[in-house]
Amino acid sequence: MNAKRLTIVGVALSATAAVAYAQFGGYTQANLSSTATGKTFLQVINDLNTLYLYPVDQEKLLRGAITGALGSLNDEFTYYSQPEDNAIDAENLSGEFYGIGVQLVAANPDGTGGKIDNVFRTGAASNAGVQIGDVFVKIGDKDVLTGKLNDIVRLVRGQKGTTVTVTFARDGKPYTVKMERQPVAIVSVEQTVLPGNIGYIALNTFYNEKASEQFNAAVADMKKKKVSSLILDLRDNGGGLLSAGVDVADQFMQSGPIVSLRDRNKKTTVYGSARNAASDYTGKLMVLVNKNSASASEVVSGALQDVGRATVIGEQTFGKGVAQIPETLPDGGKIAIVNSEWLTPKGRQIHKKGVTPDVIVKDTRYTTPPNLTGSGVAPGAKLTFTLEGKPVTVTADKDGKFSYTGDIKRPNRSAQQGEAVVDLQTDAILKKAVELLKK
Repeated sequence: MNAKRLTIVGVALSATAAVAYAQFGGYTQANLSSTATGKTFLQVINDLNTLYLYPVDQEKLLRGAITGALGSLNDEFTYYSQPEDNAIDAENLSGEFYGIGVQLVAANPDGTGGKIDNVFRTGAASNAGVQIGDVFVKIGDKDVLTGKLNDIVRLVRGQKGTTVTVTFARDGKPYTVKMERQPVAIVSVEQTVLPGNIGYIALNTFYNEKASEQFNAAVADMKKKKVSSLILDLRDNGGGLLSAGVDVADQFMQSGPIVSLRDRNKKTTVYGSARNAASDYTGKLMVLVNKNSASASEVVSGALQDVGRATVIGEQTFGKGVAQIPETLPDGGKIAIVNSEWLTPKGRQIHKKGVTPDVIVKDTRYTTPPNLTGSGVAPGAKLTFTLEGKPVTVTADKDGKFSYTGDIKRPNRSAQQGEAVVDLQTDAILKKAVELLKK
């Protein structure tokens, strides 16, 4: 799928939306006060500014109104991103930024804080001795132990050549390092060759403008190595650019529609079709999915399943069968609006249903972490338990309640970007794929 085609689709959909607006009507700056509800909204804003006891943050007030308007749709895929979050999002989409060369995950069970999930060998963090599992304590003078993950990312990234001072905790002991921000490229594709000369490519996200280029290069490398067959791993891939999904499916299909879009008027248009190319991989193919495979991952797996090109193995997928139109807003934020639903080559609509694998296998790479809760002790009391042979200490809250949740098992990741690390012994889905390919 080339950029021109994507632009044409965007224009066509925008025109449809304009027609719909003319037909169904809506508020404008000129007519907001023409209805009782519109007048009420304006009066509420005015009353808050004139009567409320405390100072009103105007930006926060209006953004709250925007969020409330979108929330009234009860659609998780139509949303507003704050300018600061959109800036990080834009960097992720471009696939390049300046940072310290790490991957982060939330440090706390409630999704806050930041913990190192991987350290790339060539980055500033690796040179400074930062290790997997280290927890962010401070960035500069700002305490981030319970900060939002996106805020931590924003503070760590910055301009080329600038420095950032970070205090980490390792096994509860703090240490501080000063690092110079360096170029970081997001590599969304990991690959290796499995026993039996079976090629393996994992695509971690479609939300990277370089994803298609990286994937095409990986397929070319597998063909160069003359692998006997290929496994495409789309597990935990939440999707991204629809055009990238089309590009990936096109690597394995020689003709026919890949995905179609259906708008609010039930008009269906083919969005992407396969083209026969010398770079296509035509050998035996397995596609791995799990419950977190969504959106563009389902476009690819659904298309390859429909045309009988691949055997899909794993768990029922997430079921995101709608496409969004993103719009950059005057404040630097972004709104993503569900604009259409997409259909597989056979016309399947998978929204809130998902793709059912040809061979169903439970994903065994992750285990349920141990957790415990209790109450009835003195507020602030410390209790120590032995869990899986190790001591665990928890502190009761003001009501005498306490809880503990262990760490989720972390899959092994290579410090070399683009290099896949797999374990056939603990990965039931991958193991099944290899078994089927060897038959």
